[in-house]
Amino acid sequence: MTTGAGQRFFISYAGADRLWAEWVGWHLERDGHLVELDVWDWRTGDDFVRRMDEGLEKADAVVALFSKSYFEDGRWTQEERSALVARRDRIIPLAVEPLSNHDVDPMLASKVRKNLHGLDETAAIAALRDAVGGGGRPTAAPAFPGAGVAVEAVVPEGPQPRLPGTTERPDVWNVRRGNRDFSGREAEIVQLRDGLLSGRHSAVYALHGMGGIGKTQIALEYAHRFAGQYDLVWWIDAEQADQIPVHYTELADKVEVAVAEASAEHNARLLLRHLRTRPRWLIIFDNAEEPDQIEPWLPEGPGHVLITSRNPNWRSLAQPAALDVFTRADSLLYLQTRGTGITEEQADALAQELGDLPLALAQAVGVIENGIDVDRYRRLLTDSTSRILQEGEVPDYSAPLAAAVGIAAERVGATNADSLAVLRLAAFLGPERIPTEWLEDARRHLSTIPIDPDDVMWTRDALEPLRRYGLARIDGGAVQVHRLTQAVIRDHVDPAQTRAIHDDAVAVLAAASPGDPQSPANWPTWASLTAHLTAPHIDVTDRAELRPMLLDAVHFLIRSGRPRSAADLAAELRTAWTSQSGPDDSDVLTCMQYLGHATSDLGDLRGAWPIVEEAFSRRRRTLGDDHPDTLQSANDLGVSLSAFGEVTRALHTYEDTLARRRHVLGDDHPDTLQSADNLAVALRDLGQYARAREVCEDAVARRRRVLGDDHPDALRSANHLAEIMADLGETAEARRRNEQTLARCRDVLGDDHPVTLEVASSYANDLLALGEYEEACRRHEDIRDRRLRVLGADHRSTLISAHELARSLFALARYEEAHRLQNETLTRYRLVLGSDHISTLRSAHGLAVILHARRAYHEAAKLLEDTRARQLRTLGEDHPDTGNTTVSLASIYTAMGLKNKAHKLQPKKKPKRIFGRKRR
Repeated sequence: MTTGAGQRFFISYAGADRLWAEWVGWHLERDGHLVELDVWDWRTGDDFVRRMDEGLEKADAVVALFSKSYFEDGRWTQEERSALVARRDRIIPLAVEPLSNHDVDPMLASKVRKNLHGLDETAAIAALRDAVGGGGRPTAAPAFPGAGVAVEAVVPEGPQPRLPGTTERPDVWNVRRGNRDFSGREAEIVQLRDGLLSGRHSAVYALHGMGGIGKTQIALEYAHRFAGQYDLVWWIDAEQADQIPVHYTELADKVEVAVAEASAEHNARLLLRHLRTRPRWLIIFDNAEEPDQIEPWLPEGPGHVLITSRNPNWRSLAQPAALDVFTRADSLLYLQTRGTGITEEQADALAQELGDLPLALAQAVGVIENGIDVDRYRRLLTDSTSRILQEGEVPDYSAPLAAAVGIAAERVGATNADSLAVLRLAAFLGPERIPTEWLEDARRHLSTIPIDPDDVMWTRDALEPLRRYGLARIDGGAVQVHRLTQAVIRDHVDPAQTRAIHDDAVAVLAAASPGDPQSPANWPTWASLTAHLTAPHIDVTDRAELRPMLLDAVHFLIRSGRPRSAADLAAELRTAWTSQSGPDDSDVLTCMQYLGHATSDLGDLRGAWPIVEEAFSRRRRTLGDDHPDTLQSANDLGVSLSAFGEVTRALHTYEDTLARRRHVLGDDHPDTLQSADNLAVALRDLGQYARAREVCEDAVARRRRVLGDDHPDALRSANHLAEIMADLGETAEARRRNEQTLARCRDVLGDDHPVTLEVASSYANDLLALGEYEEACRRHEDIRDRRLRVLGADHRSTLISAHELARSLFALARYEEAHRLQNETLTRYRLVLGSDHISTLRSAHGLAVILHARRAYHEAAKLLEDTRARQLRTLGEDHPDTGNTTVSLASIYTAMGLKNKAHKLQPKKKPKRIFGRKRR
């Protein structure tokens, strides 16, 4: 290269253009440059964002391969786009296909780009060098064009890649046409290409997965997409392994090494010998069954072998890769691209019911294209699963899904009755993982599986055939069957067997022991068990032995932050059990308790109140005032009162409940500590900070000792104590504590759990109080967005976040944004909680402060006068909120020149703050 030699380039490209990226990278390194290319330089497990930032930072320039795929919606992460746009002055754009400015990101459309598409290789190399070198006049005398000494270049190892898109398919080729409807799977194609390129000699890659998952389609797409990189590509239908020599003989004849009179086996051996010395070949064994059938015919040499199989047991011969179903994004893309008139909502629902299985999606589109609308198809999928899964034109698949599953199940049943029996049992559970220990623990109670209960290896022996035929995924000590495979198997079960299989499924569920539903460590197991308990194919509500487990499942859903699922399950159980046992049954009342919790967590405070009140009334009448269940309902009543802003009534309820729980349960019982923590929060809401601190410090110490530092209740109490400390002016210490608690919450509960978001909000408030306005605003905006996505705009927690974000915007003097947000928040507060609620009044005060800053004095004064009157009536003159409002109103009167009115409002004691911190 004549100019700019020795530079460092970062290559940015879309997955579909990987061949171009490798071609560009190879030629840049050949000319003496340093290149960073993810598929060459990054390892599996590397932090993508960190590696990208490092690569972009070190690079002298970014070589960006522009294509329609490069600018496709949703391809970039926000981090990648931001990083690239920030460095747009150092971008060298190369177009690898024709593009209009409409196709290009507006931030990059003005960049002059060099076209590589449509050129032969010599011209493309010249164009690349010109783009990188920058063109223009030379800065030194050009080299003498006659004979001379060639400049030695650093040439990358391996054969030179061919120019993408310019070479037709190889002369030796028997692959059928490509699937014109192929979409998605870019990550899998990249992984496949990496796997084949990673081998130094005869790389062998085995793609395995259940029937209908798209193994053959990926192999077909790979063959067509990378055809130009090979001199020979040969496809072998390997299901009948004894025919492989015949297929090899055809290939041997094509490459002119066959002996006319020789046997197929002899010619196959000649071909294998030929491939040992021939470069650039690809042999595809499609639908192979057993490794030992393929091993004698596995070619060696400087080429690639790709195997597709249901069987995962290829590790001894190949690099195996499990193929999963489509991502939901790929499913939606496929359905909406092919299915005319399918809305995104319909596509998402259909993809969910089809389990994102590519063959099932293809069949569905085939049926829908022929006149059945989406909703009708979904009903048929529920009512006539096997029948509808026989329909749909899918020319790129060997058989409809129902037939494929039926054939595989028949083969399993012919040789292993235990395996088929386990498959039938799993078909009546959920489509989630079933731990094998559940099967083992229940084995003495299973009537439909003809096993020796003393055979310690029975699960392995029964499950391996299901794995080998692609009917189930077996890994990590669990078995998982796809929902459509389950549906087909259920449709083929003899009705006389159904009851017995139901009994066995219940026995398996009853054998599960996931542990305490309140402990985050047990939540993954509870999530799996709950999915099976709520599967629609068995009515578990009439199984008395499952009642305790079902109640624990509802409790788990509440504590893990899934109130909608908890409310739905609790309502279903309440209805069923009330008809079975009556409204005063203890299990029914526990359902009511949990239903009240979940309904409140969903933000429906008015809907939760009568449920909580009825549960308390019935428990009090049937169990007495001091029964632990009655006291739990009394506690819930206090929470509801507090949520409605009746903090004084809530305080009295908490004090009475705490005293009773201490007497009945003891000082350290988790229920007693729940009451203590709630009492501390009520005291804080009433401005009694010193007493709140005393109660909360005791609750924190006891909860940590009894439950452990990482229990959600201990984390919540720690947050409450930090908030009280901030109220008392110990903001720096509150920040330190909240920072520690937030780290624990994220590690234990995840970023979106309600407790995590509560702590994150408190921490952001600490930053705001300490003057770190930008960071506080960024955090409050993130929390608001998370709550908005999970809970909706009218949920009380979302409104709290919106209020706090407005405070942050105000602190940054972004008054117009703060005004707009706080005004909307106040409107929602009034609709959701009423005009006299403590949170509504704080929002009104906040809006008035913003109006003051914008010099809208009359409007601010009118709003504060109303707010103060309501606070005097509901909170009293001595409440800190009332004091804050009084000071703000006096300040506005002063600004308006009304000094006498301002003087009359001078408070007896200084309030804590003007634009107050949140309280719950």
